Amino acid sequence: MHTLRDISELRHTLREHRLRGQRIALVPTMGNLHAGHLALVARARQSADVVVASLFVNPMQFGPGEDLDAYPRTFEADQTQLTEAGCDILFSPTVSALYPDGLDAQTLVHVPEMGEGLCGGSRPGHFDGVSTVVSMLFNLVQPDVAFFGQKDYQQLAVIRKMVSDLHLPIEIIGVPIVRAEDGLALSSRNGYLSQQERAVAPALYQTLCSLRDALEHGESVEQVLHRGHTALYDAGFTPDYLELRDTMLGPVTPSTRHAVLLAAAHLGPARLIDNLSVQLPAATNASHQR
Repeated sequence: MHTLRDISELRHTLREHRLRGQRIALVPTMGNLHAGHLALVARARQSADVVVASLFVNPMQFGPGEDLDAYPRTFEADQTQLTEAGCDILFSPTVSALYPDGLDAQTLVHVPEMGEGLCGGSRPGHFDGVSTVVSMLFNLVQPDVAFFGQKDYQQLAVIRKMVSDLHLPIEIIGVPIVRAEDGLALSSRNGYLSQQERAVAPALYQTLCSLRDALEHGESVEQVLHRGHTALYDAGFTPDYLELRDTMLGPVTPSTRHAVLLAAAHLGPARLIDNLSVQLPAATNASHQR
């Protein structure tokens, strides 16, 4: 695996692969890799001749008081894991390389509507930071295909809309959530949890499973979500949001059949997110209220 930090070197290296007619895949990450990231690399390895992973802790997507400084940096361990996973190129630029004029003077890529509410509501500006840095990476790597985890459901939706709106010739593939044996969705931020909090954390997934089952049996959406909020509080979480949306993140209606149950909740220092697909029966009294 080649580790590159310089933009011109990345472009030169990829130009050679492109001239050979090779298919290029991109896996964007912020490092501190776990099995979920490696699942993205494995899918990329299956579908492309050249796999590029980026490792960049993007300051633009962190808001005031968030965990930018505390976010774990594990570069050498990440290098080892990517090499073993069959990654061909690791691109790990500095902040000054991507934002040479600083964040305040940086051109922004804003994806309207899709990035509002849910995580975008509680983290203002977050998705502007995500879409801006991902558009940079797409421009630098010019991949044929890019892979993102479905745990960040709203992020995946934002990226898909950006690619569609800007007519970028990139296939976006979402990869299913990778979970620990107890159901907790793998996340770099799980490392913030104490031993006691880690024992509680699977209750988020368990609660979503219970709510999904109730919704699929035709219970009122409003009542189910209210019960879910109570269950999360009782388990020790502080819910950020718990909502049912259609698969395009719009409000569910009486005609909606395919939906997604989305949650974010604080547990100690960690903010955990998760989601589950829901198949709504025809008799469901659809509502997207919290």
